Amino acid sequence: MTLTQFPWLTTVIFLPIVACIAIPFIPDEAGKGRPIRWYALVVGLVDFALIVTAFYTQYDFSNPGMQLVESYDWIPQIGLKWSVGADGVSMPLILLTGFITTLAILAAWPVTMKPRLFYFLVLAMYGGQIAVFAVQDMLVFFLVWELELIPVYLLLSIWGGYKRLYAATKFILYTAGSSLFILVAALAMAFYGDTVTFDMHALGLKEYGLTFQLLVYGGLLVAYAVKLPIVPLHTWLPDAHGEATAPVHMLLAGILLKMGGYALIRMNVEMLPAAHAYFAPALVVLGVVNIIYAALTSFAQRNLKRKIAYSSISHMGFVLIGIASYTDLGLSGAVLQMVSHGLIGASLFFLVGATYDRTHTLILEEMGGVGKKMPKIFAMFTACSMASLALPGMSGFVAELMVFVGFFTSDAYSVTFRLIVVFLAAVGVILTPIYLLSMLREIFFGAENKELVEHEVLTDAEPREVFIIACLLVPIIGIGLYPKIITQIYDSKTLALTDRMRASVPSLVKVAAANGAIAPKVSVLPAQAPILK
Repeated sequence: MTLTQFPWLTTVIFLPIVACIAIPFIPDEAGKGRPIRWYALVVGLVDFALIVTAFYTQYDFSNPGMQLVESYDWIPQIGLKWSVGADGVSMPLILLTGFITTLAILAAWPVTMKPRLFYFLVLAMYGGQIAVFAVQDMLVFFLVWELELIPVYLLLSIWGGYKRLYAATKFILYTAGSSLFILVAALAMAFYGDTVTFDMHALGLKEYGLTFQLLVYGGLLVAYAVKLPIVPLHTWLPDAHGEATAPVHMLLAGILLKMGGYALIRMNVEMLPAAHAYFAPALVVLGVVNIIYAALTSFAQRNLKRKIAYSSISHMGFVLIGIASYTDLGLSGAVLQMVSHGLIGASLFFLVGATYDRTHTLILEEMGGVGKKMPKIFAMFTACSMASLALPGMSGFVAELMVFVGFFTSDAYSVTFRLIVVFLAAVGVILTPIYLLSMLREIFFGAENKELVEHEVLTDAEPREVFIIACLLVPIIGIGLYPKIITQIYDSKTLALTDRMRASVPSLVKVAAANGAIAPKVSVLPAQAPILK
């Protein structure tokens, strides 16, 4: 068997799932899970090494189509196949999943309660998340999307905080309930027309009626709006982050939220481009609402976890604006923002967990003055906060700048509309450093809490924690200084997607700069897609 014939994606999906089955049989005489965590870490490293090997030996940057394709008949009577593949949208997120999950396993080193079950769930979630980004059959996509929710629910409900059952129940109700829209959309698209198929590529080639496209797009948007999340379907996220442990935080912020953005591009944009033209203005508005509302709400949060959670919601608003920009630069910025936020969000939430382990509080008023006792944690927290507020030289700055420029140069919207959107989004960008810098001041240089400083053992960061943050900061800074490291992976794909989107809107042409009215202009051509001209 040659490297080309090797089933790379199937292997990296099932390796952690099969490996977790052996966990109950690993001897643990001390009962603290030490051999189990080493086993999980080795599995994570091996799987990540396989992902990187497949990327460097088999992936072609210039090819916008599916690569590493595998297809096996599963239930041929209904045309159901195990079909996987990777392209410019999914490959960066598969790499991100392997990287963040491996670091999350290392971050879970202090976990001693039910270590067998904990690492079993983390490894099962590892394979499930890669499957979400790789499967090319819409019904199988729904199945892995649902199965991936079970480990998250258990990780929240067993190892969470005081309100863990409430947070876990709210998470499963929101995400599992909204997932039903995916199943309905998959069945509707599969049985539309003369042929029955769940293959995503074949579904994208079908000629749907406009009304049908709009209904399916709306249903899928609800499902992915919950996971992204989009205001007002976001309320599960602060509760989940408020109760999760540090490694679960990393998985939620680093990977789970990206599933919504990925699916929005893969299905809504790529498979339903005509309907996307109708919904694009709404996505822009929702993106602006996400940015400003979540940033303002973050100001009011006195709980450190909830403050960072709302910051995540704000940053994901840029993904929506980039997806709806109708420019290659804007869409490229949206993909880069997902990768960038995965790295930055994971680093911040890990540091929140490290700080809580020492102070035993998440309330900002109870933390003050710990900077002198924990200088390494302060330095790392500051560096990651700078990345989150889009400091030039870090990945967040490049991603947000690409979205700004991409949207402002778009000819799909009037000049007036573009100016308003860019101005409001810039307000959100300005708010971010204010609440993040004030957060740092209150935690590390605020009024000293003498009871905390005197009675708590405020040890500084240990080598394991420094290593985890260093691993996250290297790509954050690397992408900020040389974005092509990531953008070259998906440039050909985003360009092809943009061409497909624009081809579905024949009336999408440049207009005079003097035409600034924000009123929909409906094309008289078959697509009949409104654009803000």
